[in-house]
Amino acid sequence: MKTLIIIQARMGSSRLPGKVLMPLGDSVVLDYVVSRCKQVQPVVDVIVATSVLPQDDAIEAWCKEHGVSCFRGSEDDVLARYYECARSYQPNYVIRVTADCPFVDYELANQIVERMNMDPSDIVIVDGDLPRGLVIEMISFSALKYIYHHGKEPRHREHVTYYAYEFPDEFHHTYVQAPREIQQPQLRITLDTEEDYQLCKAIADYFKGDNLISARQVVKFLLENPAISKLNAHIQQKPVV
Repeated sequence: MKTLIIIQARMGSSRLPGKVLMPLGDSVVLDYVVSRCKQVQPVVDVIVATSVLPQDDAIEAWCKEHGVSCFRGSEDDVLARYYECARSYQPNYVIRVTADCPFVDYELANQIVERMNMDPSDIVIVDGDLPRGLVIEMISFSALKYIYHHGKEPRHREHVTYYAYEFPDEFHHTYVQAPREIQQPQLRITLDTEEDYQLCKAIADYFKGDNLISARQVVKFLLENPAISKLNAHIQQKPVV
């Protein structure tokens, strides 16, 4: 099973510009994401997919400096960026990660890869309500290609796998049960606002020097420190339109 990880990254966030290269712990946000994705095995490569806009030159430069594969494509048509990136590798499966999730759960990701290997399908569905920012998405390349050709609405082009959730009957699913310890949907462990950044910084500072801290420990830390978990509790996720 040939699997590829593609990390969606850009500097042009409307609420927190430049977030993926902001300092975190001993490095930057993108380093956390890439390092954690490299713990998912087996994969062919971990690729950062950014846009062709000049503002994203900094992401490409960071990738070159740190020996990370980088692909550049459309800013707005993220689905096309993903598909064109994956097509050159012709993988069996693609794992989608966003660069605003510095504590993505690589242990759960490994369970997802193992489960997909045992029960091949179009896309994995994770059972359990989890904090935003922990879960990866795994989809077959054939399903990604299908979505690329059939997803015509703006929401389908912006959100890579959205079509598969909107039209589930068109796809075969594999199910993975999320660990009970991380089923804390009230927590927000992603990076979209200054409040999110303060929470992520608090986590990274507490576990300084360990950007591979397990998602379970991150969740446990936030549950034991409600003042920190409340930093971004009021933030509303942008709706898909």
